[in-house]
Amino acid sequence: MIGEAFAYIPLAFGKRTRHEVLFQMYTTGIKSLGVITIVALFIGMILALQTGLELRRFNQEVSIGTAVTVVMMREMGPFMTGLIIAASVGSAIAAQMGTMVVSEEIAALEIMSINPVRFLVTPRLIALIVMMPILTVYTNILGVVGGAVVGATQLGVAFNAYFDNAIRYADNKDLYVGLLKAMIFGVIITTVACHQGFGATEGAVGVGQATRRTVIISFLTILVVGYMVTRLFYS
Repeated sequence: MIGEAFAYIPLAFGKRTRHEVLFQMYTTGIKSLGVITIVALFIGMILALQTGLELRRFNQEVSIGTAVTVVMMREMGPFMTGLIIAASVGSAIAAQMGTMVVSEEIAALEIMSINPVRFLVTPRLIALIVMMPILTVYTNILGVVGGAVVGATQLGVAFNAYFDNAIRYADNKDLYVGLLKAMIFGVIITTVACHQGFGATEGAVGVGQATRRTVIISFLTILVVGYMVTRLFYS
């Protein structure tokens, strides 16, 4: 299914489907900013506080800028963004697809010679591939800012020292690996959500089960794949 969706990507920017792609990007990106903002800020604050308390024992709390920035870009930024999108957008996609299956809307599309994968899966795939890296960069920025606030208010680390360490020791590779993870997570969420939605049966109960399975499988797959990508680039 996902291979077929990728094959339809060049055809997804026509007049009929372009609006759906933009709508899915809006749903995935703009509507998720609220929860991502809160989570990103507090993830950065938690990382800075816990790391800073340990580094204070060695009088190295000034290094929290490096720790927070590297961890956010490599792992926590794409990871937390993936979990949020899987729980909000992925579950919504599965519920929508499942409802369309049990109400026979998918069968109606096929009767009208409209390919469900091209019409439903491809726009969501494009939206998640595009928006996941953007949201990850947004998460990274807020996480670093949250860490700076904690460093200045609770650990005595000045903003200029914090950001100097953050910029000096963070590498472009960390950012690129994080963005690659974000794109892969977008593909995973789309694949799992659409597959579970299309496989829904037994009416409303089946839709609920498909939504639940989507969140669980997406979470587990993101964890495993995230580790494997990190192992591949930093072994």
